[in-house]
Amino acid sequence: MRVLLVRLLRAGLLTGVIDGLWAIGLAMAYGRSIPRLWQGVAAVPFGERMLDGGAATVALGITLHFCVALGWSAVFLLLFTRWRWLAGVVESRSGRVKVAGVYGPLIWIVMSVLVIPAFTRTSPTVSYRWWIQLAGHMVFVGLPIVWGSTFSRPAPRRILGESNAERSRLSAVHPAGAGK
Repeated sequence: MRVLLVRLLRAGLLTGVIDGLWAIGLAMAYGRSIPRLWQGVAAVPFGERMLDGGAATVALGITLHFCVALGWSAVFLLLFTRWRWLAGVVESRSGRVKVAGVYGPLIWIVMSVLVIPAFTRTSPTVSYRWWIQLAGHMVFVGLPIVWGSTFSRPAPRRILGESNAERSRLSAVHPAGAGK
């Protein structure tokens, strides 16, 4: 259970930071202010009055951003731990990149076509910015979620001359420090 919690927190926080930086970069490229970006995030569930708020609505938007990143990380982690096929693809050659290339854009499609319009009661707008977000979600959302959810430390190295039987005996006695 602890391992799953660590993976969830790692994936969610990593995604929140990386996607947040991506969002800030896009906001700046589009000539928008950074506070307005986060107020816009807060405005999705709480209405346009959030756009007139100050630091509190900025903080709320950042908090919501990290909650969404944790939520999508939890969905992926659940699928990864329950669906052998997905785990097999992730562990295959370039599997994390392949899965991120599907999962990240899928998140953008669900959020932009279903979730955000459900809150704002507006239709999604598909413009060049929508396509930039779709592509960006492969790298800035999909990869951190997949990597953060599936990365684990490599097994401890074998000591020169140590037999498999000796290694097994040591791991049973000292699981954390086997072979050291």
